[in-house]
Amino acid sequence: MDQSVLDAVKRWPDVPAVYGWLSLSARGEWKLHPLGDAQTGGLGQGISNIQILGFMDRNYADQPDGAWFFQNGPQRVYVRLDAAPLIVHIDPTLHTLTTHYGSTVQQVLHWYCDETGLLYAKTDRGPARIDDRDLQGLAEVLHTPEGLSLFDLFEAFALSETQRPGGSDRSFQTHTLSDPLKQYPALSQAAPLCFLKAADVAHVMHFISNPGPAAAHSPSLGRKITP
Repeated sequence: MDQSVLDAVKRWPDVPAVYGWLSLSARGEWKLHPLGDAQTGGLGQGISNIQILGFMDRNYADQPDGAWFFQNGPQRVYVRLDAAPLIVHIDPTLHTLTTHYGSTVQQVLHWYCDETGLLYAKTDRGPARIDDRDLQGLAEVLHTPEGLSLFDLFEAFALSETQRPGGSDRSFQTHTLSDPLKQYPALSQAAPLCFLKAADVAHVMHFISNPGPAAAHSPSLGRKITP
């Protein structure tokens, strides 16, 4: 976090936290909610000011309980997460995975896929979802040791679901994925893939999608997010 923000927190430690004013979209866009309606599903308004966006990105962090927030000087602004705390994009030119705030992912530790085909990742930067626009490019890179692609596994899981009443089979996670051609350093080490229900993603990956007032009981500034 900015030193000025840390200093402001020390000087005014009792400023009440706020909710409902900020959200992060499924494609990594900050949304301001002037009506305070983020917690109730409001769409919000995009933010275009580059300086403000940079300040928000530098002062975005998490608490141990999984709530994420923007530290606006002495005031903590809790964030509604429409997909995950981090949205990751792939850059085929630089061969990197990059978060929505511009930080490079060094390693993916675990993959998760829900029943809608959306892909999540436990990364060294935190819990993330792959931007849906980048799924095709990532599927061309990731393979199992047996040569199955990411989409091959999606299809196999979808088929198993149609043949099994009662929902997702969480034991369907015997595969690992990596970049066998070593194009992306973050994907060079194999990581397991787990299929789960979309409703379980936040719990399994340990983040709070829509923090409420109970989140304010944690005094910790949480992990520092470094661009």
